[in-house]
Amino acid sequence: MMLQIPGVLGKGEVARLRALIDDADWTDGNVTSGFQSALAKQNRQLPEGSDDAREAGAAILAALERHPLFLSAALPARIFPPLFNRYGVGDGFGDHIDNAIRRDRDGRQLRTDLSATLFLTEPDDYDGGELTVDDTYGVHQVKLAAGDMILYPASSLHRVEAITRGARISSFFWIQSLVRDDARRALLFDMDLAIQRAGVGLGRGDAAVVSLTGAYHNLLRMWAET
Repeated sequence: MMLQIPGVLGKGEVARLRALIDDADWTDGNVTSGFQSALAKQNRQLPEGSDDAREAGAAILAALERHPLFLSAALPARIFPPLFNRYGVGDGFGDHIDNAIRRDRDGRQLRTDLSATLFLTEPDDYDGGELTVDDTYGVHQVKLAAGDMILYPASSLHRVEAITRGARISSFFWIQSLVRDDARRALLFDMDLAIQRAGVGLGRGDAAVVSLTGAYHNLLRMWAET
């Protein structure tokens, strides 16, 4: 499942976050790359242990905790501390698949079920830089407004197209979901949306809504991993 999550950050929040990170000390983006990814990657990255990265990442995590669409779609068990990258003219990241396992700066292991890119630059401010994702439904190019996020399976082949004008700044991170299987997670997401729509139309106490809610939670109990 590939899903756009709008409004993770408001425009004011984006401006405050950009003011925090724009003048920070950026380094070679390959500090977090595996061997094969390093061959295809050219960008700059904010050192993940820096005070600026930690503060900006904490703001993003707080926003995600308040976003019902993200919580419903991702069913997050753990979220890798957000990282930040910058693509300037000539930079890009060729075809790659994200590592299945990541370790955060404290050495904790996380299974990367989902990848996320949170855009922090308006699309009119740069040319190129599209996130291109290949999945079972074809090839998708993504270039979102600042504050919007794309969520997609970490097992997808993807790339960042080369920048030809301006710069693209974004945050990226991974999610270990309570439900590892993408098809099951997508089914639960569809059920949750249906429950919400039915609850608005029929009332949350309606027998059909209660029954569907019970079925949702029973499936989640069966499929959730601790």
